[in-house]
Parts: sequence; C-alpha cells; structure tokens
Amino acid sequence: MNPKQKTQNDIAWEALFIKYDILNRIGACGQYIISADQIKEFREPRLMVKFDHHINLPLVFSNNHLAILPVSRRDYVISNFKAYQLFESRNDTIIRATLPTHIQSLDANEVPSENVAINCALASGMFADFLNEETLYPTVSGRMGSGRFNFDILNSRTGTFFNMQINNSQIEIDAAFEGIASLALIEAKRDLSADFLIRQLYYPYRVWESRLSKKVKPIFLVYSNGIYRLYEYEFQNSAIYNSLVLIKHKNYAIEDTSIEMSDLIEEAAQISQVVPEPEISFPQADSFERVINMCELLSHQELSRDAVTEKYAFDIRQTNYYTDAGRYLGLIEKKYNGKKPIYYLTKYGRRIMRLNYKKRQLALCRCILQHRIFFNVFSFCQQYGSLPDRTTIVKIMKSSDLYNIESESTYLRRASTVSGWINWMFGLIS
Repeated sequence: MNPKQKTQNDIAWEALFIKYDILNRIGACGQYIISADQIKEFREPRLMVKFDHHINLPLVFSNNHLAILPVSRRDYVISNFKAYQLFESRNDTIIRATLPTHIQSLDANEVPSENVAINCALASGMFADFLNEETLYPTVSGRMGSGRFNFDILNSRTGTFFNMQINNSQIEIDAAFEGIASLALIEAKRDLSADFLIRQLYYPYRVWESRLSKKVKPIFLVYSNGIYRLYEYEFQNSAIYNSLVLIKHKNYAIEDTSIEMSDLIEEAAQISQVVPEPEISFPQADSFERVINMCELLSHQELSRDAVTEKYAFDIRQTNYYTDAGRYLGLIEKKYNGKKPIYYLTKYGRRIMRLNYKKRQLALCRCILQHRIFFNVFSFCQQYGSLPDRTTIVKIMKSSDLYNIESESTYLRRASTVSGWINWMFGLIS
C-alpha cells in the first residue's frame, strides 16, 4: 500500500512498534503486553484498539498476522491470535415480521442506530421467533466489568493454543433478553462485513454463563437495507475462545420485500435516455449491498475517509472504491476539509434512502440502469435468459464510453462490478 494511504492508526501503531521493539518482543516471548498509557503517547487509546473486523487492523498487525485483545481495563495483549470469525454463507429466505399497530415511535423506514434496530426486532417479534421464546424480558446491557477468567486461544501461526488471563476487562452488551429457557446476549451492527471479532460475543458469554443455570445464547444481529440478519452461535467448549459454531441463521424484514421480474422490467422501460458517463473512475465495488450500506452509514452524518475506514469494515482502498461507486450513481458527494476528503449523501441519495424497502430497491435499480453499460447487460439478460460471460461483458463495456479505462486487465476487473450489480438486481426477485 502506498504510504500516503496509511490511516492515523497505521502511523501511530508503527511508531509504537518501533519505540517498544514489539515485533522482537513477541518473537522472544510470544506476546507483548501494552498499556493504555503507552498507546496514549501517540493517539487516544479508544481510537487505537477498536478493530471489530480483521480488515480494520493496522498494517503492522495484518502484515505480521497479529491481533490485540484486552486483558484488563488498562492493558492489552498483542500476539498471533486467531481473533476473528468469518460469517458463514447466508440463508437468502426473508421472513416477514410486523410492528404492532399501536407502536408509533418506531418507523421501519428510519433505523438510524443499532439500538433502534434492536428495538424494532424485539417489538416485531423477531427475537421471540428466533429464540423460540414466547415472552422475552430486557435485562442486562451496557458496560460492565468482566471479572476474572482465563481461556485458550488459537495461535494463527503455530496452530497451538495460548492461555489468556482476564482481570476485569471492560465488556459491553448491546442488549440482553431473557426468557424461560435462555438468556440471549445481543451484539448488533449496521455495517456489512466478512467477519467479526469473536471477543464481542465471547467475553460477555463467559461472564454470564458462569452466573446462570439456564442456557446463554450469543446472538449477532446485522441490520442493513431493511433486512435483519440474526445469527445464533454456541461455544462448544466455554474455555476455548475459538470453539464457536453457527447454530442458526435467519433473515427478517418488517417491510414488504416482494419484488418481481416485472418490476425490474418496468423500471428499465421507464428509462428513455441513458445518462452521460460521469468523469469518475468506473466502479470497482463488486457488492452492491455494501454500496447501499455505505449510503446508510452516511445518511445521518458526514464522514471523513479515515472515519469510514476506521469505523467500518473497509480498508482505504475499499473506502475509495465504494464511495466512488456511490458518487458514480449520484448518491454520494465528496468535499474537502483542507486536504481531507469528506463524504456525504446528495439530496438525491437522501431522498432514495428515505423510501420504503421496495421503492428504495427499485429506485436503486433505476440508478444503475440509467448507465448504458448496465442497461445493455440487463437487456442481454432479458434476451438470452442469463448473464453474459465476462468476455461478453467486456465487449459491452468497450462500447459504452466508460471513463478512464484503458488496459484490458482493468476492463476485466471492472467487469466483476457489472456482473455483481446485475446479480444483485436479480437477487431481489421474490
């Protein structure tokens, strides 16, 4: 990666590794314990140790297969931990839920935070259905101490286990719901990602499984674009950090998600003229779900490039790719604070993101189809009943006046965006 693309965390951690000779200390002892006071010499600790996804790790960590975990309120251990877990393949079926008619303070079209997503999921009965509990009561939540416990964690390089001693580390529980048979500990996110930090489930689980006689269920809720994705995990051995397995996964929606092929054809038919290609690099952003997710994250606040990169499951290149994809579609705009790029939704983008699920998806389809390349590939699919192969997509791209694509290899890479976005559109069909 170009040094100019490093985040503030990258720079600060590199300085810490040099000052305290951390790599050599890990090589000699297998770990390095670093204090919040040491970290604060270079940057605020709360900004330096929160890496919810593997991709958020600073370069010096990812390049050396390292991770960091808290062991107390003031100390952290750096080592070759296998600290993250991939989300497994998703079940595409969506179960319809409904908010009670007397609930006026929750709006299914306006879910600005994890807390509101949790409240919608509870009020609509998603949690009760998912947990097989007739009645649920909100109980423990917020920040608390972990107490003392120890566990084994897998070393990502040697395949052996390393023992960790935890002494009153801070934990945070987004929500907890107790029923007759179980206590569900909820970790909620609004950003789509490939993986998650196991600690977010494991530390709260260890605290509460030792205190209760009933089953403790670690639950992950991911909310994006009107879909509530619920994952139930189980630690098969409570003393082993890496022993979690996925037990169950379901998707829910409060809004109507029924979209037919005829809806997509109608959107395409309403496009009388394609828009001129913007002078923005043609997108390299294969997942259109993440383009939408980026728009959601910007719908309530402007964010700098560093803030997007550090808060969510992106590296700097992905931040550039996905914000450029939003700009290409006219949904996101960029301005500068000094030399720092700041991203925000356009009026057009805000209007689309306020629509209900079905209207929002169809409006986004129209955003895509207004560009000649996507309109022509969609027309090919209608004519031949399947997506064209990559060679054919490249031929269509070359006849579509795309901006600033010259090499054959670039055409091939960008072709995956075309197929990814068209596949997203067809994936909407009930």
